[in-house]
Amino acid sequence: MFSKKQEITKIDRDQRELIEYAQLRVKEKKNLFKHFVIFLAGAILLIILNLILDFGADFRPLEIDWFVWGTLIWFFFFLIHFLNVFLFKSFMNKKWENDQLDKLVAKQKTKIAQLQSKVDQEHPIIEPNTTYTRPNTPLNS
Repeated sequence: MFSKKQEITKIDRDQRELIEYAQLRVKEKKNLFKHFVIFLAGAILLIILNLILDFGADFRPLEIDWFVWGTLIWFFFFLIHFLNVFLFKSFMNKKWENDQLDKLVAKQKTKIAQLQSKVDQEHPIIEPNTTYTRPNTPLNS
């Protein structure tokens, strides 16, 4: 009586999947951006620790400062994250998953049909007769 009736909007299944996929992509890109910012801050921190504060100045594997190795390894992980978000997820999306699923189901159906035809050939089903007669016996006995 005092409240307004709120309209309930219904979203069909396809629209819901599109919305969920869009939300997932936004979250992935947001996490990638966070990773990039943390990578930059961490690389700067490693440089400051080594060059300004002389932390681990004596440690130089292969005659390269340790912070360079740390930054390169971290960059490698960031690159994997970047490729995962922008390259692999862009063509291995929901449509690709559904196509792969359809292909596998079709393969399984053909395999089942082949097996069924093989079973039917090797073990045919004998239809029961409505009238039963004994073999090798005369009918008038």
